[in-house]
Amino acid sequence: MLDTLITSKTRMKLLLKFFSNPENKAYLRGLAEELNENTNGIRVELNRLTEAGLLLNRHEGNLVWYHANPANPFFAMLQRLVRKYMGVDDIIESVVHKLGDLEAAILIGDYAKGIDSGTIEMVLVANTVDKAFLELLRLRGEELSGRKISLYTCTPDTLDAKLKNLGSYDNGWLLYKRVG
Repeated sequence: MLDTLITSKTRMKLLLKFFSNPENKAYLRGLAEELNENTNGIRVELNRLTEAGLLLNRHEGNLVWYHANPANPFFAMLQRLVRKYMGVDDIIESVVHKLGDLEAAILIGDYAKGIDSGTIEMVLVANTVDKAFLELLRLRGEELSGRKISLYTCTPDTLDAKLKNLGSYDNGWLLYKRVG
């Protein structure tokens, strides 16, 4: 539904890129390559989103880096819309909140980078996990989100090793952390 409200496919890709993970940042040519779009179309949309205050930019050498503006009043709402569109909220509801012993859930892979590749990857951190129940929840999450879901589990003690092994040590996004 979000793609029917936002008719520019380039703008949609940029919103996914910057609002799926608040840590994402990029420059014009890198975005053109990553999103498989021409630089002129991306430049126009970056300018519009920056003028609207949704994105900020900063110059580093001869590059202009863009990132989401967390101070914008629409930041949290856009994040929720993007997460809903990508199916991440459905997964959190169907998987994260039904696994009682869950310490944390970390989004990794393309979705953590803001790329809607169709496969959502998540690392679940728990001391014990019922694998059969988790598989049922994964299937339910795929049904709700319409995307393939890959779930990886580890204990709090093995989290760093798991993220390094998956090649996601520096680009994961913490979605859920148990309080208390």
